[in-house]
Amino acid sequence: MPAGTEASARPRTVVIANPSADLYGSDRMMLEAVRGLAPRGWRTVVTCSVDGPLVPLLRSAGAEVVVLPAPVIRKSILSVGGMLSLLRDIVVQVPRMRRLLRDVAPDVVLVNTVTVPFWTLVARAFRQPAIVYVHEAEAGLSRPARVMLTAPLALANGVIFNSETSRRVSGSAGPDRGGRTIVVPNGVAGPADRRPPRERVTGAFRIVYVGRLSPRKGTDLVVRAAALLRDAGIDPQVEIVGSVFPGYEWYEAELRALVAELGLESHVRFSGFRETVWPAYAAADVAVVPSRLDESFGNVVIEALLSERPVVVADHTGLTEAAAGFSAAVRVTPDDAEALASGLRRIHDDWDEYRRRAHADALRAGREFSTTRFHDRLADALQQHVAPPRRATTRDRQWTPALD
Repeated sequence: MPAGTEASARPRTVVIANPSADLYGSDRMMLEAVRGLAPRGWRTVVTCSVDGPLVPLLRSAGAEVVVLPAPVIRKSILSVGGMLSLLRDIVVQVPRMRRLLRDVAPDVVLVNTVTVPFWTLVARAFRQPAIVYVHEAEAGLSRPARVMLTAPLALANGVIFNSETSRRVSGSAGPDRGGRTIVVPNGVAGPADRRPPRERVTGAFRIVYVGRLSPRKGTDLVVRAAALLRDAGIDPQVEIVGSVFPGYEWYEAELRALVAELGLESHVRFSGFRETVWPAYAAADVAVVPSRLDESFGNVVIEALLSERPVVVADHTGLTEAAAGFSAAVRVTPDDAEALASGLRRIHDDWDEYRRRAHADALRAGREFSTTRFHDRLADALQQHVAPPRRATTRDRQWTPALD
């Protein structure tokens, strides 16, 4: 065999470290990354800190999946108990992380979100290139918390930001801009069969909210806006699609109590988490994205536009970036139920115009946020940091939990 043939025949390998196994923003983008890398000749090994609905989808997309607990940076670590818990996780879990990277011997490690920085540290300890994929834009965090999350970016070989907003918020904590940082806008696969909005709004005005149920996402603002619409003579029918993050069950209870307090039981439906959100958009007239706090990007904004639905969106940070240039996206003052209701009324009262705009925007969103474009740009960004070729070894094998 000619020299170098064995090494060149070996597929490029990427380990993707993910903090969770849900199907929300950063999880879905990581899944989309896997779907693009496998056909481009990459062996993809994904490690998730927990099991969940993401895992079978990753496997069906061609990834090898390892459920391997790893230290995750959460707000709770700012307490004494939280810090002690983190230190315990580091002692127990980092050796297992090292073993995984040793056995897989990847060409590059992609660390998905800034919440799992110890994957960056372990990769660099093995002299393996580490790329951090940043989905966060937490400008409102305290300075100590921001430093804790963004300081490890300086150790990475490169950083991929999902928006200009996330790059701007990272500030000077990340590496220099000399070829080591890049913005790769999210790619969003639209519905397989897009259903046009109905020609006329007769009867109820159908509103959909898709996302986590949490105070920062502003789900309660949707409920209050629905009450304002009802009082203005519009019959709102709101579908809330999503679930709470563990520990926030109290918030869902408060939401349901608010619905009862405002007499909206016949106007608001809680549908829970859905793996596929397109039927919810298809059944709606309009979508709402009312987040109170910073967002790095607005995947839900793009999902609504791809579904050919107008969308009312809080006008700040990455939501503004996602909605920019789309005429069916109505931007409103954040954290303001009256502004949200006003935006919804504007669409309701000028339905023909917003229906026309939504059709044009769906075509544009499909071009600008296509998954093919995303796959190409992400693969190119990883390839820039691939480790020099090496000869295949007996350690180039699929990971099995039995080795742990």
